[in-house]
Amino acid sequence: MTLLQWLEVPQEGETIPDRWINSDIEPIQADRRRWGFWTFNNYCRDHLWILINSNISTYMTGSSLIALGLSWWQAIVAIVVGNILAAIFIVLNSLPGAYYHLGFPVVNRYVWGMYGSQFVIWNRIFLSLIWYAFQAWIGGECVYVCLQAIWPSLEKRIPNHMPADTGMTTAEFVGYIIFMVLSLPVIYVRPHKLQRMFYISAAIVIVFEFVLLIWSLATMGPDGFGNTLSSGSHASGWMIAYGIISTIGSICAGILNQNDYARFARRPRDAIYGQIFSAALFAIICGVIGILVTAATQERYGEAYWNLPKLLGAVIETGGSRSRAAGFFGGIALIISQMGVNVPGNALSGGFDLAATFPRYINIRRGAYLTALISIAANPWRLVNTATVFITVLSSYSVFMAPMIGLMIGSYLCVHRCKIKVPDLFVGDARSIYWYTYGVNWRAIVAVSLSLVNPYFSVWWTDIWQWICGTVPSLPGFVAYVNATIHVPAGLMHLYYICFLSGALIAGSVFVALHYVFPDQRVRLFLASAPTARMLIEEYRDQPISVAVIHGGSPKGVEDD
Repeated sequence: MTLLQWLEVPQEGETIPDRWINSDIEPIQADRRRWGFWTFNNYCRDHLWILINSNISTYMTGSSLIALGLSWWQAIVAIVVGNILAAIFIVLNSLPGAYYHLGFPVVNRYVWGMYGSQFVIWNRIFLSLIWYAFQAWIGGECVYVCLQAIWPSLEKRIPNHMPADTGMTTAEFVGYIIFMVLSLPVIYVRPHKLQRMFYISAAIVIVFEFVLLIWSLATMGPDGFGNTLSSGSHASGWMIAYGIISTIGSICAGILNQNDYARFARRPRDAIYGQIFSAALFAIICGVIGILVTAATQERYGEAYWNLPKLLGAVIETGGSRSRAAGFFGGIALIISQMGVNVPGNALSGGFDLAATFPRYINIRRGAYLTALISIAANPWRLVNTATVFITVLSSYSVFMAPMIGLMIGSYLCVHRCKIKVPDLFVGDARSIYWYTYGVNWRAIVAVSLSLVNPYFSVWWTDIWQWICGTVPSLPGFVAYVNATIHVPAGLMHLYYICFLSGALIAGSVFVALHYVFPDQRVRLFLASAPTARMLIEEYRDQPISVAVIHGGSPKGVEDD
């Protein structure tokens, strides 16, 4: 047995692994669709919305908006509007997963083409690495809080040997490593078996946040909220818009990933209704709690602690043994919450994508462990230093992810009209109607001129033209916001402030328009000859797709083009 043969992933059932399929990325079979309405209702992606929207990042989004200069009511407006818009995008983008039980990497094969989808997949692999690192660092701060509660002189017990420009101490780095190690057993669990963890984590974090709110309001003293809630508005309408987009950006990765979780739904309505009601609700509650707690504790501690672990650290440092005990148990609750968010939301997302890229050698579990290991290189301790950096990080996701989301929604609803030829998503040659041109979906006038130079070059780059159309308008403002020494016209800054909406709408509209002007003939013939979307979904619902692909078959009633 050669090394490559030894590294091959053991397959389940009748799936024969190749370049395009293994048992982890094929459509979810009926016995693995275990997530119902309450699973999605509680996690934001599956016990889903309490857990993912009632975590530290959402808390920090609300409170850090105040640190940026928004008044309390402006921050709440930004949170409410941003999360309502996010919920709409979440549901729209999860439809292929809910109905066809397809994951994110496979969905993008009919959007970008069989090879073109690799561009999007690698973008999300990079995103998963960054976001896993970011959430793991916050989890490490929670571990640090627990250690600090046990040993108040923690910084003396673990001498600091880190350079000052890293923004962390050796003790904080130890907390980060401990959190990374504690996450490893959770990564081992198969995705469809994580329900119980979602329930437990969601219950713990909800109880903790309301206890924190009650404590902060009951003990804030005669000074009340200080100047946080009493100060007038100094932020412009454009800054409120920026707060709205930053709110969407805080869960932009979840919007993009949603098919990876919606595909586990027992019934499509479980994913749709389970998210539309709860996705915005729990995020709004958590964000408002963050604002109120930050305001209620500002006078007591002399500054606005938008970073929740830092607030617990202040409680430990300024109180006695009872405060230390409270800080310890608060840190434990946050550690559980962070694991419940980070593993399914980021480690498994990276695992899905790596499994789709190297299906013969990587499954979801191997990919998730690789994501966790490589994420250390992202230096996450540099991302959580200030409110400005935190908000910039969140909004930067909108710049690059929104155009991809716009393409996915426009492709499913408008171009393909909810009709997907599922077996062809696993055929990596010209037999697939999603092969397009050289395995890439090109739709741009610039292809005509570039094709005169080099066909492969022009096909690849014109395929991502729609994404570029949605991304480029926001880049000047993004660069200027990150680097204050660079100045751009006010109009470009305003476009950056609404980068998610402009990016998704521009990219999606251009993509749909080009498909109507330059339709792919084989896709057009399939859409004309296939039955209704409802009938097509019923045909595919319980069919073992891997067997159909192996034998070159299509579901009953659908003819090969």
